[in-house]
Amino acid sequence: MKKNKKILIGMLALISVLIILPFFIPIRTYLNEAEKLASDQLGVPVSISSGHLMLFPSPRVVIDGLSVGNDDELKVEQLAVIPSLSTVFSETRVVDISVTRPTVKKAAVVILSALLDKNQEETSEPSTVVNVRHVAVDALTLDWPDMKLPALNLEVNLTNANQLDSAKLETLDATLVANITPEAGAHLISVRAKKWTLPAGLPLFIDSAELDMHLKADRLEIPRVDVALYGGKITANLNVFWSKNWRTSGHVNIENLAVKEPSRLVSRAVYLSGDLSGNGRFSGSAKDVSALADYLNADFKFTVNHGVLHGLDLIKVASLLTKQTAGGQTAFDEFSGTLNAKGKQYYLSHLKMTSGLLSGTGQVKINANKELDGTGEIELKRSVSLVAIPLDVSGTVDNPVVLPSKAAIAGAVAGTAILGPGVGTSVGIKAAGALDKLKGLFQND
Repeated sequence: MKKNKKILIGMLALISVLIILPFFIPIRTYLNEAEKLASDQLGVPVSISSGHLMLFPSPRVVIDGLSVGNDDELKVEQLAVIPSLSTVFSETRVVDISVTRPTVKKAAVVILSALLDKNQEETSEPSTVVNVRHVAVDALTLDWPDMKLPALNLEVNLTNANQLDSAKLETLDATLVANITPEAGAHLISVRAKKWTLPAGLPLFIDSAELDMHLKADRLEIPRVDVALYGGKITANLNVFWSKNWRTSGHVNIENLAVKEPSRLVSRAVYLSGDLSGNGRFSGSAKDVSALADYLNADFKFTVNHGVLHGLDLIKVASLLTKQTAGGQTAFDEFSGTLNAKGKQYYLSHLKMTSGLLSGTGQVKINANKELDGTGEIELKRSVSLVAIPLDVSGTVDNPVVLPSKAAIAGAVAGTAILGPGVGTSVGIKAAGALDKLKGLFQND
């Protein structure tokens, strides 16, 4: 009994020594050398707060407080390098890496791109001394401007040549899961999302999304995207190339999407309800992937059926021939048009709205600063004739302003004065509309 007790005490003492001893082994000299080598390779400052050896639960080197870049473009709370004991004395050593709570800023992409370019310029390929077999990333945070990205967990498996073999990415709340698997010299990327809010652009709520992508040497092919949201469905396909500049092109189709909530994300003052359907194509190119969205060109034809224009009563605006009235709404049977996009500038053309009380046409340009510049025309049914009221569109996307054109008001006043109210007013407005169209014709030339 006493012998067993002594053995137990001895084992506990040994374990305690093995746990405590690594903390007394000075490795600051090695950390300083690692900082210098990493800084030279990346071309930016690299600092390490502290590091130590651990023997449990398996031998490993643990680094705390890793920072890369002049502005902490990459920060890691803790990084552990875990060698495979069977390869310690081999020519090629196999290690696993565990990363805890890293934070990556957008500027880190520039640092990594420069490193990749530098490696590609190497004329001779050095022998692989260390093979990274597995990388586990816990609670990754991507610090991107104007984006609200959830924390991620990431598992990556690499080949003997330190090339990507397979990977799994998952948000902490499991609303987004992506798997990467080998596929005939390329990789298949399968993404599934459920009850997920887009982190960039409009915060659209996705009921479900599925897409399978094929990652090849110089391109990403996405033959089909299926997204269910707001009672409707979006299908799309696209390709992305990066052999020289970054290029993309594709097609998108929308079916019966309830547009009320998405349009309220654009403007709370004036927005649409109804069912949106449409289709179109897009393409773009840029030197940097981060700038690709700013150079997209798109043409999209759309129709909204059985809807309401909230926040604006076009009948009242056209009837009063004065200032825009706050609030109100305009019911319509169909609202259609074409959206042309060039980077951050949008142009809505061939706009047409029809209902039992009115028929309207127009065109609006949305500048990069979200200011509106457009014209329109509303035809109101009055007894047996239609009176077309020219309109001017101004203001901003958040607060649009729709008024009868100055020419329409002046024509109505002149016609009323000459021929009297009713017929004279109508004649004056029609003359003003013809004048506006004539001016527009010369301006377009």
